[in-house]
Amino acid sequence: MKSIFCFGDSNTWGYNPSTKERYSRNERWTGVLRQELGDGYEIIEEGLNGRTTVWEDPIEGHKSGKEYLIPCLESHQPIDLVTIMLGTNDLKKRFSLFLSAFDIANSAGVLADIALRSGSGPGGGAPKVLLMAPPRVGKMTEFAEMFEDAEVKSRKFSQHYRQIANDHGCDFLDTSQIVTSSDIDGIHLELSEHQKLGKAVAALVKKILA
Repeated sequence: MKSIFCFGDSNTWGYNPSTKERYSRNERWTGVLRQELGDGYEIIEEGLNGRTTVWEDPIEGHKSGKEYLIPCLESHQPIDLVTIMLGTNDLKKRFSLFLSAFDIANSAGVLADIALRSGSGPGGGAPKVLLMAPPRVGKMTEFAEMFEDAEVKSRKFSQHYRQIANDHGCDFLDTSQIVTSSDIDGIHLELSEHQKLGKAVAALVKKILA
């Protein structure tokens, strides 16, 4: 049984921009991943609305991925592969006054490094890591003030995340080449995009864990 640990924010949790509720177990991309891979794979869903890479949220609190990652990895070990798709919430204006896309990508790299050094892989070794550049932010509506100027910064995610993955020896996926953020709120994925993402990740996972 191969164990895949999916660490992310609301787009991994499965936030539905139309209803503001959660997509069902088999609708969200992690569920599509589970169905595509079939028997022999365990999918561990660790998505949290509002989660950042390494920053503690002064308003929402308890959102830092860095603080949660180690104990969470230890609770689920052994883990064959860790997927990390975080950075969108780092674009919130409360953080972005001092954070560039480069900084956010490097923060995601901190998480990749934590996973690689965690000893949470088989036999106490390193799990493999798939670093996923988050989708580009679309046209902002209800979150426009909270994510002011986020769209421009998010366009630079692809290049910076790719470099960070290369620097850390991780596998890489540019989700902006696969999915598009919803026009409803500019941040979250609609059902069709969850389907696309789950299938794309499954295809890559098969290669990584072959």
